[in-house]
Amino acid sequence: LPDGAVTFEAMIHHCRDVAAATDLPVSADLERGKGDSPEQAAETIFAAEAAGLAGCSIEDHTGDPANPIYDFSHATERVAAAVEAARALKRDFVFTARAENFLWGKTDLDDTIKRLQAFEKAGADVLYAPGIGDVETVRTICSSVSRPVNVMARPGFTIADLAMAGVKRISLGPWLTNFAYGMLETAAREIQQDGTFGFTRAAMPFG
Repeated sequence: LPDGAVTFEAMIHHCRDVAAATDLPVSADLERGKGDSPEQAAETIFAAEAAGLAGCSIEDHTGDPANPIYDFSHATERVAAAVEAARALKRDFVFTARAENFLWGKTDLDDTIKRLQAFEKAGADVLYAPGIGDVETVRTICSSVSRPVNVMARPGFTIADLAMAGVKRISLGPWLTNFAYGMLETAAREIQQDGTFGFTRAAMPFG
């Protein structure tokens, strides 16, 4: 599903189910959060913690195709409000601030770094600029901030290269799910076109 296709309430409901199903800490991409305002960014953190999450991310994407990125000041105010809320919790909570320029067609590295630096100054625990396509740009971002930087896995990246560039956390985003859907499509095509079941050889065994 594209960003914005699921309501905030539905996201929190699913987060609660996932967090309850494991003893491992769970973090969630909560997109732009509960709404546009800094107050709603703070409410997002409280809702995430109440759902059992150990962390979450909030982005500067507005959800409006005509104006996809919040202006710099507003984006920074949202992060500051989220950080203040996270610090008010009675347990540790890892807050990730996302600068979404590259995902929405604004390949402005200087502005992206400016935003990440402002998010760091506001107190974000982890910084994230999804959509970066090359290791050298990742390296430039990592060298421009002192907080841990998260990067999304993509073709051409390796764990070793990202570690050397200074990355501290790697997200898989939708890739595992998309890979599973791709294999399902391949299996269905084999059945339909060839009438065979060779895909079963690669299937996970029962039990």
